[in-house]
Amino acid sequence: MAQTVFFVIVGILIFNYLLEQFLDYLNATCWSDTLPPELADIYDAEKYKRSQQYLRWKQRFSTMTDAFSFLVMMLMLFLGGFALADSLVREVTTHPILMALLFFGMLGLAADLISIPFSAYNTFVIEERFGFNTTTVKTFILDRFKGWVVGALIGGGLLALIVWIYESSGQWFWLIAWVAISAFMIFMSMFYSNLIVPLFNKQRPLEEGELRDAIEGFAEKVGFKLKNIYVIDSSRRSTKGNAYFTGLGAKKRIVLYDTLIGKHSVEELVAVLAHEIGHYKKKHTVKNIFLSLLQTGIMLYILSWFLKSPVPSAALGAQEPGFHMSVLAFALLYSPLSMFIGLAMNGLSRKHEYQADRFAGVNYRPEALAMALKKLSVDNLSNLRQHPVYVFFNYSHPPLLKRLEALRHINGRRDRTNGS
Repeated sequence: MAQTVFFVIVGILIFNYLLEQFLDYLNATCWSDTLPPELADIYDAEKYKRSQQYLRWKQRFSTMTDAFSFLVMMLMLFLGGFALADSLVREVTTHPILMALLFFGMLGLAADLISIPFSAYNTFVIEERFGFNTTTVKTFILDRFKGWVVGALIGGGLLALIVWIYESSGQWFWLIAWVAISAFMIFMSMFYSNLIVPLFNKQRPLEEGELRDAIEGFAEKVGFKLKNIYVIDSSRRSTKGNAYFTGLGAKKRIVLYDTLIGKHSVEELVAVLAHEIGHYKKKHTVKNIFLSLLQTGIMLYILSWFLKSPVPSAALGAQEPGFHMSVLAFALLYSPLSMFIGLAMNGLSRKHEYQADRFAGVNYRPEALAMALKKLSVDNLSNLRQHPVYVFFNYSHPPLLKRLEALRHINGRRDRTNGS
């Protein structure tokens, strides 16, 4: 039975790897040196050609890293790497919480150390070559150390709590763990920007002036209580721009990248913020949190049955069953179901993006949002021509050209209404 589970895991990993490579190939077949006419007003031919070069560099790099990760995983499985890690941990301690912390800490640290050369190449070679990188070597190193510390404290603390619940609660493990994880997720949704973001970036309130007045005026118009508008120093790491909405209730805030402000007009920035407010007004944030909590509950319920069997640990070569080995085997076996859930969530997310675009277009100016989206795409050298299957599997946002088409329909309806 253990051998069967082992080969099922191997089969899943092979399938996932081949699927990713096939999707990348499909997507590459849609690339074209012909500039879409929708962007001809702001995209010159030379820069568009540069975007195609950027996509090819990124794809080659992704192919290399995916192949390396797949090879490492296969070696770990067939050479008993996970079983070796388990035996090393058991030589140190047999306490279930400490075993889990040491096991996942060892694997996580090893994986991160292996990824450093790839991450450095992506940052200091590819992103640098195309004018995006502003990360210094010092910032790169500090980010790694900070990530390890935050991961150890938060990830390790949560893992220890889950193992303790498992050892203490018996058949009610999944329910109690679900409550605990749900509370943690809601807490982080509210306080992430206050607790975690400041460790890596500086945030400052948007200063008084035309932009803040325009944003607050729109928020008041649509009945959105907004006190917290922040600017984050994303220019420390990249020239790419973005904006996002975070938090719940009184802790909600809108965050603008400082790289976004200098490249867009006030109208375009208000349109971007109108889109983010649209997510809140349409209750997308609450819906996403609810669905994430539901997924977590389902996963924990399945895991609770999974942990009752010694087979998963044996499938990875362990001499005796352990919580940490069973959880690892479960994570590998759960990936097909996770993929289907991810497809559904991506589809829902794309629907939400259209709804937020429509909210911004109807309540503000669709042409301003369209121009902002164009500029973001141009500045980030984004892919403008995607294969529909690739979009279905991987995109949480609709492709730019589809969003522009939807915004044009809003403009068309406005024109017809005004004309009548």
